[in-house]
Amino acid sequence: MFGDGGGSEGVDEDYAHRSMDGFGAFILGRNMFGPVRGEWSDDSWKGWWGENPPYHAPTFILTHYPRDPIVMEGGTTFHFVPDGIHTALERARDAAGDLDIKIGGGVSTVRQYLQAGLIDEMHFAFSPVMLGRGEAMFQGLDLPGLGYRVIETAPTELATHVMLGR
Repeated sequence: MFGDGGGSEGVDEDYAHRSMDGFGAFILGRNMFGPVRGEWSDDSWKGWWGENPPYHAPTFILTHYPRDPIVMEGGTTFHFVPDGIHTALERARDAAGDLDIKIGGGVSTVRQYLQAGLIDEMHFAFSPVMLGRGEAMFQGLDLPGLGYRVIETAPTELATHVMLGR
């Protein structure tokens, strides 16, 4: 089905690569970029990842507060978009060319794009862990009503991978 036939580790590894490889641009919510809230107090925070973030493509951060772009190693430039999801998507499309765009999260960002009908395909990895609090991904969403259906599943020892598509 996936990978080199190396069991569930191969399936999980394939999904991990599919989740990050080959994208022309990424869109993230501000909480995915960092813990700073409100106005940017200074330019010292450059993300959770150090000097070489995993994106290696233009990455658009949804925020209410403008900030100059941050050029990082490996081809990642963080662009801050205070004008909403549609502007971020338009800028990401321009940057990505013929490649796909990944909506990288968090939950609020994904929900906004889902409700606007702007996501074609989604991958969820459900892992058997006990969760406390957090944002509910599916609360109040009618995924079938929005045109989504399960197009692929793959259970492994580490997670159950579910692909939704339109």
